[in-house]
Amino acid sequence: MKHNEILSDLRRIIRAVNLEGKRVEKEYGVSIPQYLCLNFLHEANGFCASMSDLKDALQLNPSTMTGIVQRMEKVGYVARLPKADDRRKNLIILTDRGANVIRKHPQILHEQLLNRLDAMGEDDYGNLKMAFLRIIEFLDIQKVDAAPIVTPGSEIGLKATDGYEEG
Repeated sequence: MKHNEILSDLRRIIRAVNLEGKRVEKEYGVSIPQYLCLNFLHEANGFCASMSDLKDALQLNPSTMTGIVQRMEKVGYVARLPKADDRRKNLIILTDRGANVIRKHPQILHEQLLNRLDAMGEDDYGNLKMAFLRIIEFLDIQKVDAAPIVTPGSEIGLKATDGYEEG
C-alpha cells in the first residue's frame, strides 16, 4: 500500500530527530530545548528574560518551560532573580557556566540541515515549506507547540511517560 511509504518516511524523520537529540545531549551535556534557551538568554539584553519571553521564543507551553529552567538552574546554567518592580515574578538570568556552553559550542544544532537550507534556491525552499505545511494540515497539528528546532518527544502525542523527557 502506497501510504505505508509515507508512514515509513515519517517514522524515519522522527527517529532521526530522536537520535540527533540524544547525540547533542551526550556530546554537549544539554538537551536541544536547554541549548535553545541558553542561546536565547545569551542573545538577550542583559542576558536575562522573563519566563514568558522564553516560553514565547521557544514556542513551548509553560509547564515544559518551567521544567527546562528548573533542570538548568539545578546544574548552574541559569539563576532566578526577582523582578525589581514585581517580586512575585522572576527573571531568568544566564550564568557564566551557562554562557560557557554557548561560547564553547556555538553551532551544535543541526548545522548540516541549516547549511543545506541556506544553500537552497528560493523555489526549492518554497516547495519544501509548502510540503511541510501540507503535512501539518494533513495531520491537523497546527496548534502543537513547536520550538524552532524539533526535539525528541515533541508534543505530537508523546509524553514523558512515553520514554522521552523534554529539556
